[in-house]
Amino acid sequence: MSKKLGFRKALETRLKKSQVAAKKKAISIFTAMSVAHVDDEELTPGEVRNIEKALPRGDIYTGQWCDNLPHGDGKFLWTDGCMYVGEWYKGKMTGKGKFSWPSGATYEGEFKSGFMDGKGTYTGCSGDTYKGSWVMNFKQGEGAHSFSSGDRYEGEWRRGLPDGQGRYQWKNGNHYMGQWRNGLMHGNGTMIWRNGNRYDGTWEDGFPRGNGNFKWPDGSLYVGIWTKDGKDQNGTYYPAGSPSENLDWDPQQVFLEDLKDAKICTGENVSILPSQKMPNWSAMAKRSEGRQRRMVDRKSKNLSYGSDITDVSTAGEGDSKVQDVVVRNPNPENSDIRQSRPQFKKIMKKQGQTISKGHKHYDLMLNLQLGIRHSVGRPGPVVSLDLRPSAFDPKEKVWTKFPPEGSKHTPPHQSCDFRWKDYCPLVFRTLRKLFNVDAADYMLSICGNDALRELSSPGKSGMFFYLTNDDRYMIKTMKKAEVLIRMLPAYYNHVRSFQNTLVTKFFGLHCVKLTGTSQKKVRFVIMENLFCTHYAIHRRFDLKGSSHGRTSSKPESEVDPTTTLKDLDLNYIFRLQKLWFQEFCRQVDRDCDFLEQERIMDYSLLIGFHFREVSSPCGSDVPTPTGNQDPLTEDAPRLSQASKDQFPSDRWSSVRLGTNMPARAEKTVRKSDSDSQLVGEPTGVFYDVILFFGIIDILQDYDITKKLEHAYKSMQYDPTSISAVDPKQYSKRFRDFIFKVFVEDT
Repeated sequence: MSKKLGFRKALETRLKKSQVAAKKKAISIFTAMSVAHVDDEELTPGEVRNIEKALPRGDIYTGQWCDNLPHGDGKFLWTDGCMYVGEWYKGKMTGKGKFSWPSGATYEGEFKSGFMDGKGTYTGCSGDTYKGSWVMNFKQGEGAHSFSSGDRYEGEWRRGLPDGQGRYQWKNGNHYMGQWRNGLMHGNGTMIWRNGNRYDGTWEDGFPRGNGNFKWPDGSLYVGIWTKDGKDQNGTYYPAGSPSENLDWDPQQVFLEDLKDAKICTGENVSILPSQKMPNWSAMAKRSEGRQRRMVDRKSKNLSYGSDITDVSTAGEGDSKVQDVVVRNPNPENSDIRQSRPQFKKIMKKQGQTISKGHKHYDLMLNLQLGIRHSVGRPGPVVSLDLRPSAFDPKEKVWTKFPPEGSKHTPPHQSCDFRWKDYCPLVFRTLRKLFNVDAADYMLSICGNDALRELSSPGKSGMFFYLTNDDRYMIKTMKKAEVLIRMLPAYYNHVRSFQNTLVTKFFGLHCVKLTGTSQKKVRFVIMENLFCTHYAIHRRFDLKGSSHGRTSSKPESEVDPTTTLKDLDLNYIFRLQKLWFQEFCRQVDRDCDFLEQERIMDYSLLIGFHFREVSSPCGSDVPTPTGNQDPLTEDAPRLSQASKDQFPSDRWSSVRLGTNMPARAEKTVRKSDSDSQLVGEPTGVFYDVILFFGIIDILQDYDITKKLEHAYKSMQYDPTSISAVDPKQYSKRFRDFIFKVFVEDT
């Protein structure tokens, strides 16, 4: 019996020793520190402790810990070999830190919510090194990239590509200094070869295009117009020596020989981004979140536009979506806000009424589709971005007859006999190319089997709006086309010069007239729909900077996500990251200067935003308040898993100014009902959002009608509060207001 007891005691001693050794081995991965095992003892709220935590998948965290989340300095080691060492803020890599990949690649610098964001240096496993600014994992701003091939680029970046002013030095000694766009030489620039040859002029998509000079070391010079295909190329050669020297030189040699080795390195791809490795801490905070969760009765049918959309469960049936929306109060201390947040259940349908047979505008839709198919599908000359002044001539229009039985140029159709007119067809064909609109996709969207949708009611102007079934394009009827035709040359130059312009993108200007009737001509313009996105737009605002009449016409109980709210309804300000904010301010100034010069007024900034989702314990997508609040315990708008599948996995790949932009929306409250306060006081309640915005309604000039409106309303109301004011005054007021609504996120 004593032998059995001795054997058992020895076995227990051996097991204890093996457990201690295993624990020491795990801790030895990190810097030695005194740790408290988070599973062994309960931490008081707000207490910061040094802990070591082994996660279920085998990942290990060691460092400072507060309220069930990493907070402070800490290390995280993933089972695949990735490691982060640095600062944490409420469960997210935020501050200065270093992320290492198993391949040997490293990033050392600033992080924000798990993203490489701020100043930082990336060193690749192949020898690539980038040092400079980052925004949301993209190289953005000023930075220098040394490639493993020996090439080097130093200058401005946008969305991970050279864009703006920059210098590229090839290993062989050639170098380019000038403008870039989307990673290619584009704009004005100078290329100098190691043999002394140089080209000064304009570039397009990596090649000389337009006016440029080619100079040899001996002083010889070629001046002309350059094209890659050589069709429109012409110029004059000025030899330095005898007149007969090199007169047979072909400029195409620059494309075929001199630029043959001028390849732009793209750098190595990052296998997985730090933001994609963010651990899900929500399971550990489930109990804390459960105490804060306050579900409200879903049977209430009232909705205030001051409330936020939260839990959305979607079930598709035809064009209808049933949405159960639960609203939470993000600021329990503010009883006024809490009272204006009733719950509701709404049936959300696809915006607009489908134009089917029997609709009063059915024939007009058929005529429009026949005309677009004819105009866009008709063979035309090779499109060049350098247009001649004659292309903008107001007399540059093409009339086409569409008899029901068809003709030599038109197909037979079942609509009535009508005439179709194209205004400045070459200009709009070129604009579609400039905006990267594929002709086949364009025709399919407008002229496919799916009918257009008419918005429920015309605007104040009495004009009608139509949407394509895929929501990509909006069609608006017009009383007159003269304003757009007049400003078309300046508009074309503006959108060509500034690819990030916020002004409306126009794709076509047309007219339909029924033959043999007294019916007036119907003119319409085709333009981009700002809210064509996989994201649900939860709130939309139309902002002008004026106050008279600038509230929604709907009662609060009828306001829903499709309602366009106005200046006095605004209850948010939007915080943009520094580089985005700087670009936003520059572009608003450029666009307003352009509109002021063209004597345009009454335009507005249309804003739509989507509450961003993050993972939650119950599998929901949560637009989470940020800032001084705990993202896992704060009551917030909540989206259901049902809507998760509609979001693309490459959602950040299409980020640009005004489209798909990450930002923070801060709730505001107006102190009084006075119209003098357009922007409310910040409350400190933040939401992560995706922004979509642009400047719309840019075809109203300051004509005699608007001047009379200004004179009449100025006698009744404060002249500074009305929309109809001089373009210069309108531009200043618009900018002042918009720069209060959009601020830098500090």
